[in-house]
Amino acid sequence: MTVVSAPDASIVVPVNAQGDLENVLTLLDDLGRYAGPHEFETVLVVNNFAQERRPPEIAALEALEGVRVLAVPSVRERGVAVALSARIAGMREAATPYAIHLDADCRVPDPTSLLDWYVHRLHCGDGVAYTRVRYHSVRRRPSIYARIAIHHAARWSKRVLLRIPTTRGGSYAVHVPMLLRLHAEGLVADEMNVGPAARSRGARVVYSGDRRMVVRTSGRMFAGGWWKLWRYLRYRLRYNV
Repeated sequence: MTVVSAPDASIVVPVNAQGDLENVLTLLDDLGRYAGPHEFETVLVVNNFAQERRPPEIAALEALEGVRVLAVPSVRERGVAVALSARIAGMREAATPYAIHLDADCRVPDPTSLLDWYVHRLHCGDGVAYTRVRYHSVRRRPSIYARIAIHHAARWSKRVLLRIPTTRGGSYAVHVPMLLRLHAEGLVADEMNVGPAARSRGARVVYSGDRRMVVRTSGRMFAGGWWKLWRYLRYRLRYNV
């Protein structure tokens, strides 16, 4: 009889049915190159589709080995960013108390280093762990390069100078019961305040800047333009204040 070991962590990925059903296949290929000692389950939270028109691609995802698909037409919760709502739904279905969060359009150059580090940190008792996030598929425009440079500088300043965790959806991991408690208390409205909220409740939050653990998220939404850059800067300033 074959004994199937329990997974060491759950990988939770929100999948927007309007644009990410193909993108997530590339992410799954990246994760398929994992060559470490741990076992994982992958929970894909497919959302944003009409109840009566279930995308046929969902059936193909459901047939993949090691992948669980939670197909929900809408995961929206009032006052909570939709990506975080999708992750909450996925964590409630997860088979483990440890969740590694990635985006459907991410690329993971070194899945073994990344996933092994996340498992180690979570099993050591950390509440939140996160790594460097960079970009791929960026248009070659000066205004876009300027936006990315300002973005990274702002995150470095918050993390290093102000000691504020800078979690974001592209790459972080959490102790599931802790995050579900924070959600129930109304303390997390989007993914950027997951780290600060966890720390406010006494959880340990750790970061790795190791280049082996970098995750690249898509820059496809950056259209460019100096006026759009100014609007982005104004939004970021208001949010941080």
